[in-house]
Amino acid sequence: MSSSVIVGTQWGDEGKGKIIDIMAKKADLVIRSSGGNNAGHTVVHGNDVYKLHLLPSGILYPNTTCLVGSGVVVDPKVLLEEISEMNKRNVTCDNLKIDSRADIIMPWHRELDRLEEDFKAKQSGVNVGTTGRGIGPCYTDKARRIGIRMYDLCRPECLKKLIKTTGEINNLMIEKVYGGKPLDLDAVYEEYKAYGEKLAKYEADGSVITFEAYNEGKTVLFEGAQATLLDIDFGTYPFVTSSHPIAGGACIGTGVGPKLIDEVIGVGKSYTTRVGNGPFPTELFDELGETIRNRGGEFGTTTGRPRRTGWFDAVIMRHAVRVNGLTALAINKFDTLSGIGTLKVCTAYKKSDGSVVKDFPVTLEELADCTPVYEEIEGYEGDLSNCRTFEELPEKCRRYISRLEELCGCPIKIIGVGAGNDQVIFR
Repeated sequence: MSSSVIVGTQWGDEGKGKIIDIMAKKADLVIRSSGGNNAGHTVVHGNDVYKLHLLPSGILYPNTTCLVGSGVVVDPKVLLEEISEMNKRNVTCDNLKIDSRADIIMPWHRELDRLEEDFKAKQSGVNVGTTGRGIGPCYTDKARRIGIRMYDLCRPECLKKLIKTTGEINNLMIEKVYGGKPLDLDAVYEEYKAYGEKLAKYEADGSVITFEAYNEGKTVLFEGAQATLLDIDFGTYPFVTSSHPIAGGACIGTGVGPKLIDEVIGVGKSYTTRVGNGPFPTELFDELGETIRNRGGEFGTTTGRPRRTGWFDAVIMRHAVRVNGLTALAINKFDTLSGIGTLKVCTAYKKSDGSVVKDFPVTLEELADCTPVYEEIEGYEGDLSNCRTFEELPEKCRRYISRLEELCGCPIKIIGVGAGNDQVIFR
């Protein structure tokens, strides 16, 4: 038996879907434990590309049980559309389970998301930059203990009662606070009752499924969504998500204890990207940043938004190693940097008062006050896409990898050299 947690180490979009898919081939159970359809994982199978938002990445393997855990917020319409699309591509999704405790994204959550972002922008000129999919407001209702869960969605009598009470509360917010138009709750009930009827066959107790798999000696894979710097506690608050994408969130969002975790693999890129607002110390605003964006295909899976690009930041990575308890790193897209010339790695931050810090700042204000301290490393050239052993990589590329390991304090066990699942090196 082995259990692994896969987490993002930067601001997301590190290629977790690829690493998860590779490991899912050998897994008996793949669990999505946090986030919602604001996340997107791209999985490449031969010439086929799958863009997953709520379905766990193991869904392509019919013998692998795929669980949407209690920590996930589920938009039933989006999930059913995703299942339908996979069915059209001959993926059955019969191996899917959804925890009864998972909270459901309702129409008022999406409306409040939009209204709140508009309000913040008008008041301060800056908003969080959410995807507008209702994720934050849904987690808010969960914390306020008025959420509607998968259990309720699948039981019309529960659903009708909760839509009336929770819906009225949120309608008051929409109308009285933001000046919006209240939703027709009867129509919402009819729509969501139909969703519940279609999704009822997937409902299950995820905690029991996971614990039994562990006791039976099966291989369990916890699939992370988003990334460390988007964690609501340890990310760049307030420009964060509303859940815990760090390793500890796998336990919280599944209902199992930390003793079930054998290894934690952090996924990153050979450079850094970010989507949305907030400080980004190593961001490149020049032609080189645009080159990396285009060569790396840095456009959001969920939104299509161009990602901000910058040099590799070892300060961020050391932060990720610490808060996740990483046992290994999987770094993708070394092929993207081939042939671009001298490489830079941020080893520390310099503050406006002249002091140098090597640990990631606690507050946004501190981070905004930081400029990167760079170490230059000789660049490498050549086509890396056919390399399958560390020794086959150009010597200068191997040096770059070794230096990253030293600066991050964690071994790089998996090296990505292309988009395909076969374009990876295991050490």
